[in-house]
Formats: sequence, C-alpha cells, structure tokens
Amino acid sequence: MAEKDIFSEIPQLNYQEESGDYKNPESFDQLVEARRSCRVYTEESIPEEIVRKCLSLAVLAPNSSNLQPWQFYWVRSADKKQKIVEACLSQPAAATAQELIVAVAHPEMWRTSRKLMLDSFASQKDIEVPKSAISYYEKLVPLAYNQGFLGIFGRIKSCVLFFRGIKKPTPRGPVSKQDMRVWAQKSTALACQQLMLAFRANGYDTCPMEGMDEKRVRKVIDLPKGSEVCMIISAGKRAPNGIYGPRIRFDEKLFIHEV
Repeated sequence: MAEKDIFSEIPQLNYQEESGDYKNPESFDQLVEARRSCRVYTEESIPEEIVRKCLSLAVLAPNSSNLQPWQFYWVRSADKKQKIVEACLSQPAAATAQELIVAVAHPEMWRTSRKLMLDSFASQKDIEVPKSAISYYEKLVPLAYNQGFLGIFGRIKSCVLFFRGIKKPTPRGPVSKQDMRVWAQKSTALACQQLMLAFRANGYDTCPMEGMDEKRVRKVIDLPKGSEVCMIISAGKRAPNGIYGPRIRFDEKLFIHEV
C-alpha cells in the first residue's frame, strides 16, 4: 500500500504555485537556435555575476528524485586553468575560453542529498509533507541507490526485481555501480544543457567538451572518489571565426518515432 501511495496516488497537499503568464515560444525558439558549440572566443571577459547566475540556473535543472548528483567546478586559478586546457588537448574551444567549468557526475551524492531532503521536510512549518514522501527518502531511496559492499546488495536486488517483474511493472535498476554511473550522468547532462542555455541567454557562447584526459582533469581539481567528469564546458564571447560551419542535423525520421 505504501508503494501505491508513493508512486500512483496523488497526494493531498496544502501547496500551490502559480505558473504565471509566461508564454514566449518565439523567444525560446530563438534561444535554442542561437546556441551553438563555439570553438573560438574573443578576449572579452564574462562578468563574475553572470557566471554565478548561470551556475545557479543550471542547478535548477530537473533531476532524479531531487537527489542532485552533480557538482560544478568553476576553474578560476590561472595555473589550474592552463592545466585543464592542456588536459583538453589544447583545443581552441578550451585554449581561447574565458571560463572553464568542469561538470561532474557524483553518484554518491544521493547520500548527502537524501539527508538534506529529510532536513528540508522537517523545517517546513506551513506545509504538511505527505508521510509517503518522508517514507520514500527514509526507506526507498537507500534501498534503490545503495549497492552495498562490492555491489553485492545490487546483485541481490537484481534477482529480486527480475522475479517481481514477471508479474507486475517493476523498476529494474539501478542494481550496480555501472547503473549508478549512468543514473548520475543523466541528471548532470540535463544541468549542463541548462547551463549552456543560460550563458546563451546572457549573450555568451559555450562548447561542451568530452575530448580530454580525464585522469589529468581529476588530478587538477582533486575530484572525490567515485565521481566522474561528465563534460567540460567552456564559455566566452564568440569570435568571428568561432563557429566552424552551419548546423547539421539529419532527417528527424531517424530519431523521432511515434508509437
């Protein structure tokens, strides 16, 4: 019954949030069309307050169970920035950038975020938090995301979920360290896209880079164990030769399917 309450029953909440009158599809169309991967930037700097605002907007991105398994490392040290450029193979998108931000997927952040969610529920005085929500973070989140020593618990879960899934719809993961890596990367990628759109909305361009020596990047920014670089995002003002050619996309029928 508790499972039904959490996943399928609409909770009775004493909370409403107005969506406002925002409706501006033309502006959004223009923003998406304007976002390009910039390979060369000018020497014009980005105001610090703009970078901070864009990072704050990035972490408003949707994510799995609001566990926010991401970290963003804004590389401000000139020495570290040069090392990151070298780790990015000195490609122009990194070498000419005014700012470099390392987006990191951190699967183990679920432990910290789970506690923060429960603390947030406890601090809400004017809103009655459904018991099912509290139960979700107290019981189901550890059950779902904890894989146990050497992944043993994950393997046990995999067997249990397999047999449960024979009779009823059942989430089949995450049941391994690899599943957790994918889980964290998906949410982090959503935030990365939001970060790039935020920069474009403020008049600056970006380039998401995966071509890098991750081992060297990890060493430069001292990444915690278990975390992984999702991508490095460079940012700056587009140079006249910053875009190498027109956008190329293939026939939508290859990618968009109606079933």
